[in-house]
This record gives sequence, structure tokens and C-alpha cells, in this order.
Amino acid sequence: MIPTLFLVPVYAVQLVLAIGGWARLHRARTRRNRALLAQNRAAGLAEPPSLHPVIDAAKCIGCGACVRACPEHDVLGLVGRVATLIEPWACVGHGTCHEACPTGAIQLVFGTPTRGIDVPVLRPGGETSVPGIHIAGELGGLGLIRNAMAQGGAAVDHIAAALKQEPVVDPGRLDLVIVGCGPAGMAAGLGAIAQGLRFVALDQATLGGSVAHYPRGKVVTTAPATLPLIGEVRLGSISKEGLMAFWQDVSARTGLAPRYEERVRTIEREPGGLIVVSDKARYRTRRVLLAMGRGGTPRRLNVPGEELDKVVYRLSDPGQYAGLRVLVIGGGDSALEAAMALAEFAGTMVTLVHRGSAFARARAENRTSLAQTGAIAVHLNATLAAITPDTVAIADAGGTHVIANDAVIVCAGGTLPREWLGQLGIAVETHYGRVP
Repeated sequence: MIPTLFLVPVYAVQLVLAIGGWARLHRARTRRNRALLAQNRAAGLAEPPSLHPVIDAAKCIGCGACVRACPEHDVLGLVGRVATLIEPWACVGHGTCHEACPTGAIQLVFGTPTRGIDVPVLRPGGETSVPGIHIAGELGGLGLIRNAMAQGGAAVDHIAAALKQEPVVDPGRLDLVIVGCGPAGMAAGLGAIAQGLRFVALDQATLGGSVAHYPRGKVVTTAPATLPLIGEVRLGSISKEGLMAFWQDVSARTGLAPRYEERVRTIEREPGGLIVVSDKARYRTRRVLLAMGRGGTPRRLNVPGEELDKVVYRLSDPGQYAGLRVLVIGGGDSALEAAMALAEFAGTMVTLVHRGSAFARARAENRTSLAQTGAIAVHLNATLAAITPDTVAIADAGGTHVIANDAVIVCAGGTLPREWLGQLGIAVETHYGRVP
């Protein structure tokens, strides 16, 4: 038998080699993450677009659980022994880092010290400052299809539980009116069916919400989610058309029948409940769930000529612009994808204008694809100054340049309908990334 004393050096050498290898790997990883963070800051890509993590260095133990949990590549990385947001622009608010952290070192916040984000003040169940009016999905500040569906279903569960505790004074009154039929609204509608609620679902457009207005063929990535009546849904990467077909199938299988092309004008309060006033009817209801997102209120540029018919705020069919001179405004994924989709058609002259110095809100693959597309004229640090029936004026550091133009597509995102929410009495706060 080999004496135990002689085995000590053998195991000690292996342990030293293992620790040394880990230390070298950790140093290399830290150098790489610091370089990536510096590169993003230099390129103007240091602003997260929405919900994102703030890491408490005093609580972080450097275990890397948050790094491994994040579905997006390289959003988080270890710098030294502390988790760091090294690619802020790519953070889309999954929130899995917060769930994975074993020490509670991560909190999720909206906005940054230099860029505030308007978010409605919400209580449990997504209830706003106006009793009986709830919010779910993008309108409440959360992006992602999975998050929207989860919030829509959870809000209806909360509403159903609350309604059971309230006496039914008016049997003719609806239990719920759902405004918006994107992922949050569809999930809410399914939840309302499952809960046996008397409800209607309204949408000013058509099935799918903002997804319906994505460019043809756009690929959407969805994380696994659970839908009432349907169960777990694993779509993965799916085209816009595939996702729309999924929602159509869900509607057919469950009997969910939203009322499309019906715009809600206002919500009035009366004894015993609320009245939802649309451009087609008045609905007396006990509760209202606003799930219409932010995209329904496109961000306007407020430049001369913006009222012309050739100016639109979303691209549905790139083929209709084949052979034309098209200007695309914006710096996010929708703008880059629109420009590249247009450029695929022979004879189409595409110009992309962005006010920033870099495409901070676009995914890396879109930035790479744009750089490889030589058919698009890109203007950074530039703004649209004016629009005429056959020209546009672009202003940059070198002055104002007038170019021929047939169509303008504004992909500058949507704005929170703060004025409309204010008219309803719903309180809105501007968040600047501060941890409560």
C-alpha cells in the first residue's frame, strides 16, 4: 500500500495546476470583457433600451450564474469578481439574471441616469392608479413576447380573483374589456375564457398587434411561455407569418373572437363600474385591461412635410417600394431590418438616417448585415430636416443636403400615450435607472 504521505504531492500538483489554469482563464476573460465594455462605450452603445439589471458589487460573489442564465450573448460578463453589463444595448429585459442570482445582488430597473423611461405606476395585478383599470405588456414597460403573455395571463387571474370578492350589482355589465390584441391581449383573452369571465377584446388594427406590422419574413425569437387553455408554447425562432398563423390557430381552437378595427376613444367611470367608449360602441364593464403596447402611438419627427401621404410609420410589405427612392429613419432593429428588406429589391435606392453616432439599439447580427450590404446609403449623426413631395432634406455636421425621394418610412419607435393616460387619470413616472 502506498503511504498517504506520498500521495499528498501528487494531488497537490493537480490542484495547483487546476487553480492556475482557472486563474489564467479568469484573467483572460476579464481582459476580454473590459475591452468589450470599452469598445461599446466608445461606440455609443452604453444605454440599455428598457428593463435591465443593476448589480450591487458588494453583494456579487462572482459566481457567474447571471452570465449563464442570460439568453442573449455577452450582455453580462465577469470583470474581476463582479458581474457587469458589458453589452448594455443588447439587454432586452428577460430578467433571468435577477432570478438566477443566489445573493440578491441584481435588481431590475428602467432607464438610466441620462435617459429616462416613462412607466405607468402599477400595483399588484397591474392595476393602475385608477381603480379597475389594469395594464399588461409593453405599455407597462416590459418588452418581449414571453413577458407580455405572462403579464396578460397573470393580470386576468388577479382580476378574476378580485371580482369573486365583489358583489354583482348589475348582471348586464361585462366583467372585463381587453384593449389590444397583441401577445398580452391574446393571453389575457385566453385567461378570461379559462376563468369564465364575460368579456370583449378590442383592437384598433388586426390580429397580432405590432407583430402584424413587422416586415414580411422577419424572424421573431420567442422564449418558452405558458398560455391559458393552451399550455406550454415553444416556438423558438419563427417567422412573422408563422407567429401570425399560430395566433390564428389559437383563436380558432379556443373560440377567442376579438373585435378588430375598433379604436378605444376613452374610458368613463360610472356608479358600479366603467364605460369603455370606442368608435363603434359603448361597453359597460367592471374592469378594463389595457394591453395595446406602445407601438400604436408612433413617435413623430415634427418636421415640415411629415403630413404628406408618402410618410408612413411601419413597413409591412417591402415589395411595394420596389424601384423607388426610399428614406428610412431610425437606429433600432426595425429601421435596419426595414432598410435591408427594401434593398433586396432591384432598383430600390435606400437611404438610412440615424441621429446617433452608432446603431446602439440594434442587435449585433443586424449591424453586421447592414455593414455587409453595400446598397444602402447610411447617414449617422444626421436628422431629417424637411420633406417635400419629391425630395427630403438631411441635416448633418456638413450642412443640409437635399436628395430625390419617393417615400419616407419612420422607424423611430412608439411613445407612451402619456397624454391619453393622463386624461384617464393614470399616474406615470419617469424612471432614471435608480434602485429603490
